[in-house]
Amino acid sequence: MPQTFDCPKCGAPVPYDQAAATAGHPQTLRCDYCHSSLIAPDELRGQAARIVPIHINLGLSSKRTLSKWLWVVILIPVLALLIGGLALAGVMAPVIYTITRAVNEPSSNPRRTSNRDSNETPNAFANVLLKFGSEGIGPGMFTDARSIAVDGAGRIYVGEYTGGRIQVFDPAGKFITQWSIGDRKTILRGLAADRKGTVYVASGGDIHLYRGEDGERLGQLEYEKSGFDDVTTAADGGLVAAWHSNRDDIVRFNSSGKVTRTIPAAISSASGDSELSMRVAVDGSGNIYALGRFNNGVFKFGPDGKFVNRFGGSGDQPGQLRAAYSIAVDGYGRVYVGDVKGIQVFDANGRYETVIKGGLAFGMVFNDKNELFVIARDKVIKYAVQSQ
Repeated sequence: MPQTFDCPKCGAPVPYDQAAATAGHPQTLRCDYCHSSLIAPDELRGQAARIVPIHINLGLSSKRTLSKWLWVVILIPVLALLIGGLALAGVMAPVIYTITRAVNEPSSNPRRTSNRDSNETPNAFANVLLKFGSEGIGPGMFTDARSIAVDGAGRIYVGEYTGGRIQVFDPAGKFITQWSIGDRKTILRGLAADRKGTVYVASGGDIHLYRGEDGERLGQLEYEKSGFDDVTTAADGGLVAAWHSNRDDIVRFNSSGKVTRTIPAAISSASGDSELSMRVAVDGSGNIYALGRFNNGVFKFGPDGKFVNRFGGSGDQPGQLRAAYSIAVDGYGRVYVGDVKGIQVFDANGRYETVIKGGLAFGMVFNDKNELFVIARDKVIKYAVQSQ
């Protein structure tokens, strides 16, 4: 199973090879979010992850030369500004007074009012309907929440990445209760809920079932080998899960928990490159979308499990992905991918449409009203998205 640690600078998850790190071979990695160079944690020696130090060694003569030139560079623009300011003071004073007066006086034009505090996103494609949460450990507060699910009654489930804590909220975002799936060492990889209120948790390589309203454990899905990394519900009451154990498989279950289809080496077979962290989503027609975080791409498979196409790709242009983390599909078949640029929206064929600006969406899910719920570590945001 791939492991992750939190970047010491920005707190983002960074994948690494735990076995190599504890075998006396320090790993130097790069954070996809803040681009810091990092040294992976060494649990055997009790060393936490750390930023690679940068040393600059200048000789004495170099320091003196550098100091001299620094003074020259600093003094020239200062003197120029001083002389220019004295020369222009008489000419510019009336202009400055006029501008200052215009800025400070209230305007009767309502278009001049600021929208910074409004609930609208910079993109008219999506409007914020609800926002709740803050950083902390109390009820309704989050420390590192990366998973979110919504059941048929509208209850909202939010899972912390570590510690096994799952909080339950009503449709208006009011805290109802919380329950736990383990201890402080528990890692929650994926979370989903069906219409009946059953919550599915991918943790420890298995998919566990809980009664959402009170957290009573109902068992776990049977599979030949541990290795599940993500799970999502399908419209027919079944499940689609991402599984990895030396191979990136997609596994489909029916509503009774029986395996109905397996797509072996789903992403790596289509891309030719290995994939260690896969997120999955499914649309109302049964098409499966797999987000390959290492491949920076979305891979679409038909209901029969056959590969259809790939879109995304690594880069900073619209429609390209950079440090993608989450995926969801709305009621119109549009695909939403959360990365450092925001939530990028594609049509069912992978054509880029728009982006919803905001923080990194660590988890996303749609309810029956086609409203988008996003978890961004310490807050939940609910959007109304445009219809087709």
